[in-house]
Amino acid sequence: MGPTWDRYEAIERTPLRIALLSYRSLPTCGGQGVYVRHLSRELVTLGHQVTVLSGPPYPLLDPGVGLRTLPSLDLYATSDPFRWPSPRELRTVADIVEFGLMRTGQFSEPLAFSIRAARALGPGAGRPPHFDIVHDNQGLGYGLLALRRALRPHGVPVVATVHHPITVDRRIALAAAPDRSARIGIRRWYSFLPMQARVARTLDGIVVPSQSSGQEIVTDMGVAPELIRTVPLGVDSDVFRPAGTGTGSGASATTPTPGRIVVITSADVPLKGLGVLLEALAKVRVERAAHLVCVGMARPGGATARQVDELGLTDVVTFHSNLSEADLVRLLQSAELAVVPSLYEGFSLPAVEAMAAGVALVTTTAGALPEVVGPAGQAGELVAPGDAEALAAAMGRLLDNPRLRARMGAAGRKRVEDRFSWRAAASATAAWYCDRIDAVRSGRDHTSAASPRPC
Repeated sequence: MGPTWDRYEAIERTPLRIALLSYRSLPTCGGQGVYVRHLSRELVTLGHQVTVLSGPPYPLLDPGVGLRTLPSLDLYATSDPFRWPSPRELRTVADIVEFGLMRTGQFSEPLAFSIRAARALGPGAGRPPHFDIVHDNQGLGYGLLALRRALRPHGVPVVATVHHPITVDRRIALAAAPDRSARIGIRRWYSFLPMQARVARTLDGIVVPSQSSGQEIVTDMGVAPELIRTVPLGVDSDVFRPAGTGTGSGASATTPTPGRIVVITSADVPLKGLGVLLEALAKVRVERAAHLVCVGMARPGGATARQVDELGLTDVVTFHSNLSEADLVRLLQSAELAVVPSLYEGFSLPAVEAMAAGVALVTTTAGALPEVVGPAGQAGELVAPGDAEALAAAMGRLLDNPRLRARMGAAGRKRVEDRFSWRAAASATAAWYCDRIDAVRSGRDHTSAASPRPC
């Protein structure tokens, strides 16, 4: 096969030393933390060495995964958001960047974290790098470009996961903004997006969770299609499982609560479609005693809290945040129905988790959701995004038909078992690492990212 193929096989047989970067990583704060935890665990299970470098809130990691914390000013902590640090806290360039951008209304964490990561990972004078590959999780700060320049002579690629382009979030937020002042604030907050696009175009490869997300990244961020690899995310189907399954002490006896609908939405933002779901719930409740449990937070006095009150849903909508994985599983098992009302999704872990738990779904057709859920009527109902009337009708049909819910729940569980596992995601990601390392070392560079040799 030639020397390049031999070198590639040698890379594949050698355990890789992987630096996995994530500017915030707590699983209960969103899907990025879930991704870091499960991907790192399965890469270690496959025999690789993984060190997670994270800013606060720090990740929950499994045994065998290393952690290197990169402390920040943590200016967006829920306990004290947008705080003013004392002058003695501003010790580094990253600290000044983090504080300065925040005070002008910009989201400063990705850039500040990338500066800290570049300093932590850059090879010292005369010393080789400690890692074979650096994998960034959607931070895409300018510090990665400096890190790539420093690591490239050593044959170490710098790659990234982009779950979806945040340009979509900005577009939807602007459409929902009530006035010009709000639109100015939104544009200022999302001022990091040109940086992310430039960095994504320059790295040694981008991995995405769906074809839909990949297409959006090409269109919105200008990333070359040949740089992109699709690797679907996974779920731990031994943990997320239908009620009544399992053995021994792990068996679940949870029974569905009549009329319970669950939605997992880590962010109180228009993108997630929670406002549309609340409108649909009000319509459903005209004829049924349904109630909604939201996994996520609603800002006190914010748009969601006001809408709950205006629709007269205060007594039938509850919010729960920072649930443990076990509590989340029990909540899903207690539901008759799960809903993903998003106006866009690059993948949707909540949909996969609900299917794994054997819960029938109602989702929109936005973004990657049809890829994840499958054809309408199989594992769930699919409706147009933003259509409260159609969402209410689909929810009502399933709430009224337990046999249909059971059939869809079983189909969803089978779809997860056939398609979505963290082991498969880690194996495909490791194969992609092998190709990226070989590409950088052999000078193939960007051109082969879409069609690698199999590991």
